[in-house]
Amino acid sequence: MTRAAADTTTRTVPAGRDLTLDLARVACVLLVVFVHILFTGVGRGSDGSLVIEKTVELQSWFVAGTWIVNIMPLFFVVGGYAARAGWRSATARGETADGFVRVRLARLARPALPVFVFFTVALGVTRLIDLDPAFVDSIAIGVGSPLWFLAAYLIAQACAPFMMRLHERFGARVLVVLLLAGFAVDAFRFLVLGELLGIDRVPPTGYGFGQEIFGIPNIVFIWLFAQQVGFFLYDGWFARHSRWQLAAIFVAGYGALWALVVIAGYPASMLTNQWPPTAPMALLAIVQAAGLTLLRQPLTALMRTRPAQGAVFLIGSRLMTIYLWHFPVILVLIGIELLLPLPMPTPGSAAWWWTRPVFFAIVLGTVWLASLWLVRFEKAPRQTPARFPSPAATTVAVLVFVAPVIGITMYGLDFPLAAAALVTTTVALWLTGAKRTT
Repeated sequence: MTRAAADTTTRTVPAGRDLTLDLARVACVLLVVFVHILFTGVGRGSDGSLVIEKTVELQSWFVAGTWIVNIMPLFFVVGGYAARAGWRSATARGETADGFVRVRLARLARPALPVFVFFTVALGVTRLIDLDPAFVDSIAIGVGSPLWFLAAYLIAQACAPFMMRLHERFGARVLVVLLLAGFAVDAFRFLVLGELLGIDRVPPTGYGFGQEIFGIPNIVFIWLFAQQVGFFLYDGWFARHSRWQLAAIFVAGYGALWALVVIAGYPASMLTNQWPPTAPMALLAIVQAAGLTLLRQPLTALMRTRPAQGAVFLIGSRLMTIYLWHFPVILVLIGIELLLPLPMPTPGSAAWWWTRPVFFAIVLGTVWLASLWLVRFEKAPRQTPARFPSPAATTVAVLVFVAPVIGITMYGLDFPLAAAALVTTTVALWLTGAKRTT
């Protein structure tokens, strides 16, 4: 029986694939879902009145917790590892950088398409039935907040072939240049614009001007830094170090992070540092890569078990669907609770905290049911002759896809931006799609 199971595992797991990276990717997304559930505090007060708050943000330990649970840098590290592995396989098959980027665009834009359809229709309906715009905005901003990842990750993946060439030629010097560029952007944003010129943050409503706009270049510098760390992870740089050395990197990284907050004045919350990304995210990428390597032995042992493999493969096949749809599902389920009405504990109460794992399971179950149809959008299209076989077309497709997503992240989700994202996603997929055969 044991030998048969081992043979099955050998046949189903691609040769050379590091399953701990798949586990890390799945764990990152599930953690994001759970954290967003903790943010969405909706319930009834002791007098029966409706209470809406960001519950987890009100906790005394929240800021310290973000130093541990903000795992988005790790997602880019793992993405860099996967890009390096994927690029080597692609070049071995004779594929070009253009083809590589087209596949990555499809894997992000295709799952995003039905999401933007949903947002466009839902926000359009709220306009027709004349709901309170302030109420709609407060909900839509939260729902649209995870979408930043689409733009940032696609930019990193689109640059991956070029960045790998730089990595192979210049090694760690690329990290130094990217980090210095990230610090320069932060200095201009916080010191020149914020302190010297007194330019405030982007206003909470409308499409106003603010200092965050000048932090947008760090989407490139900081997240490419995290991706480069992933290249080093793939090359075995972290694995070649002893556990004591990795622990020293881990501790030193957090020490440098502390210095940036206490001495340089960066925001203490790593969630605040996430968008636009700042230099602390780059340090977290190194810390989390070292931490993942320290945990490699137990994670590898876990991923040798059939249940763990099955769960990771199953969830991994629907990962973008879970990421993109979990927040709408959270709000729909809360809306159902309010309409029926069902008993809802007061946010922050003991009952509320104890019911969060149950609600987490219900959210995942609901997304799973939706994924039975939505999963078709996660499947990358077959490699066929492109409609426009030109790197210029692919570059335009990437730019038009990410532009409204950056707008959504900067100003919040609303009907015009949702509709623009729907149109540009359609255009991006058309530009990089297959040539019609007769």
